[in-house]
Amino acid sequence: MKIGCIQLNVGFGKVEENYERAESFIREAASRGAELIVLPEMWNTGYALEKLGELADENGERTKAFLKNLARELNIHIVGGSVATKQGDKFFNTMYTYNREGELVGEYSKAHLFRLMNEDQYLEAGDGMNRFALGDIEAGGVICYDIRFPEWLRAHALDGAKVLFVPAQWPTPRIDHWKTLLQARAIENQCFVIAVNRISRKVENFNGQSMIIEPWGEVLWTGAEDEELAIIDVDFSIVDEVRGRIPVYDDRRPNLYASVVKE
Repeated sequence: MKIGCIQLNVGFGKVEENYERAESFIREAASRGAELIVLPEMWNTGYALEKLGELADENGERTKAFLKNLARELNIHIVGGSVATKQGDKFFNTMYTYNREGELVGEYSKAHLFRLMNEDQYLEAGDGMNRFALGDIEAGGVICYDIRFPEWLRAHALDGAKVLFVPAQWPTPRIDHWKTLLQARAIENQCFVIAVNRISRKVENFNGQSMIIEPWGEVLWTGAEDEELAIIDVDFSIVDEVRGRIPVYDDRRPNLYASVVKE
């Protein structure tokens, strides 16, 4: 399957500009043969957290219509990164996924909030998993900081995910953590990891380096340090082969882990 990774230059608080740029890249990706497209985290607003009252997408309605219509029109799957949403009087960092028929197959709000960027002061944490299928691809999705919690990604893999999507706004100073953690999550879960970071040139400090990693931990693609659309051909069928050669899932001892894990 051809995967289109959109490493977007997200405008800080520039909602209209961000939707326009996202649509332009989605259409370009589809025209270049992408069958599945992935966006980065909080691409509608950037981390303009103090302005969420005026900028966040009310109940995600604009984003859902935007992704649904493009998925159906272009006959593509879209892992919609995540956007700032408003639900009642609360704000969330929410990920929507649509299949090529324009059906909403995944909805998830970020479970682990990153206090170093004050997410906990402005956002509410989600409390549900994000498992979905895109055609015959069993997948899961988490957001950015979530990858520092291996048990959370393992839960998705144990539930059947063979590819994990990770939209992010991962900052430049810790980009080495990003690379190492993503490879570790791919190797330990014996699955593909498709992670799309954003870049910025002015207000914030993000330098892309999105990644696609296969189940052996080999990096198939790393993004540049600037805005980029990359189309990468991925063979998801190798997951079963890898899991068969090293039977990690069969050799697990969950009763042992449960006795030592502290809440």
